[in-house]
Amino acid sequence: MSSFTLRETALDILTKIGDQGGFSHVLIDQAMHHKGLSDRDGALLTEIVYGTLQRRDLIEFYTAPFITKQKKLHAWVKWLLYMSVYQMKFLDKVPDHAIIHEAVNIAKDKGHKGVASLVNGVLRNIQRKGVPSLETIEDPVERLAIETSHPRWMIQRWIGMYGFEVTERMAHANIHQKPAAVRIQPLKIDREEAMRMLQEDGFEVTASQLSPQGIVIDSGNILKHPLFSEGKLTIQDQSSMLVAELMDLGPGLDVLDACSAPGGKTTHMAELMHDKGHITAYDLHSNKAKMVEEKAVHLNLTTITASQADSRHLQGKHSPETFDRILIDAPCSGLGVLRSKPDIKYHKSEKDIEALSVIQGELLKEIAPLLKPGGKLVYSTCTVDRAENENVIGAFLEHHQDFEMDQAFFHYLPEMLKNSSGQSDVGLQIFPYQFDSDGFFLTRLQKR
Repeated sequence: MSSFTLRETALDILTKIGDQGGFSHVLIDQAMHHKGLSDRDGALLTEIVYGTLQRRDLIEFYTAPFITKQKKLHAWVKWLLYMSVYQMKFLDKVPDHAIIHEAVNIAKDKGHKGVASLVNGVLRNIQRKGVPSLETIEDPVERLAIETSHPRWMIQRWIGMYGFEVTERMAHANIHQKPAAVRIQPLKIDREEAMRMLQEDGFEVTASQLSPQGIVIDSGNILKHPLFSEGKLTIQDQSSMLVAELMDLGPGLDVLDACSAPGGKTTHMAELMHDKGHITAYDLHSNKAKMVEEKAVHLNLTTITASQADSRHLQGKHSPETFDRILIDAPCSGLGVLRSKPDIKYHKSEKDIEALSVIQGELLKEIAPLLKPGGKLVYSTCTVDRAENENVIGAFLEHHQDFEMDQAFFHYLPEMLKNSSGQSDVGLQIFPYQFDSDGFFLTRLQKR
C-alpha cells in the first residue's frame, strides 16, 4: 500500500471514530483485513490512528493558535491536521516536509485548493514556530487533562478516588500502547514450547508474570502465526487472564458465565477445568453468544454452551443453588482499557458510570441465588472506577448476609500482586501502569 493510501485510510478511520461514533479496534481490524495490509503497513496504520486518538486533546491544544477562530473546519480536515501533527511531533521516521506534502495532497484529493492551502499553512506554521508550551496552563488538573488527553471530569474524579500521583501515572500510561499478550491452550501446547516456536520465527516474547499461561508479544504479528490459526494460542490481556485463574476451578464443576462475550474468560475456564464439567455461558446479544461458541470450537473445547439472555433474568432459566462457580464479568465503562480503546474516554460520561453501577448491582442481586452453598462467585470489570467496583461489591455484601468476601482469594494472587497497593477489603484493583496491562478489578465472594 502506498503511504498516500495508507494515510487516507487512517484519516477515514479517524473521521468515522471521532464524528460518527465508530470503534477504533473494529475499524482498524476491518481495514487491515479488507486491504490486506502487510505487517509493516498495519503497524503504521495502527500507530497513526491510536496515537492521534490517544493524544487528541493535546494535539487540539497544539493546533488551536494556528487556526483562525472563525473558520469552521470540516471534520475530515480537522482530523487530517491532527494526524499530521501527531506524526510531526511523536513519530521520527518520516521527515516533516514529507508529512506536510502528503497531507496537502490528501486535502487536494478530498477537498479543493483552498482546503489544501489551509492545511499547508497550518502545518508549515507549526513546523516553523513550534507548538505552545503546556507550562502556560496554570491549573495542574487542567494541564494533566490536556497533556494526557483525558476529559477534565475523569481526571478530577480519579484524583478524588486515588490522589494526584496515581491519577497522573494512570493517565500517562493510557497514552502509550501496551504490548499484545496471548494465552496458550494448555491441552494442546505448553508455554515453553510455544515461546520457543515463536522465537524461532523471529518474535520477541516474554513469559507473563501474571499468568502461567500468558505470553507477552513484544514484537511480531501473532494473528498471522500458525499457533494462532491452529487454536494453540488466543489473544487475551494479562489482567484478564487473572479472572479465570482466581475462580478456584477444577474438572467436573458446573459453572455459570453470566456475561461471556467475546469468550476469552469462558474458554480459559474450560481449559482450567481440563475441558471436563460444564460451562453455561450467556450474553445479552445473540451474535456475541455465537462468538463464544465459535471461540470454543476454534480451541477444541467441548464443555461450553453459549446462548442469548439478559442475565438479570436467569432465575427464570435455572433453579436456585445450581452452580458451583459463577463469573460475572460485568458490563462496565471500560476505563481500564483506554490504552487499546482510546475512543472510549471521549464518549463516556459520569451519568454512564452511574447507570452501569445500577446494572452491575442488579446482575449480582439476581444471579447470586443461583450459587450453591460453599460455592464461589467472581466479579470482575475492566474499569478503574470505584462506583463500579468497590461500591457495587460493598453494597451487595451489606444486603446479602449469606455472602462474604473470600479471603483465600488473596492467597491465589501471583506473588507480584500479593502486596499490591490496589488491594482493599472487598477486592483487588489493578491499574494500567502497574504491569503494562489493562486496568482491572477482581474479587471473589463465597456463599456461606
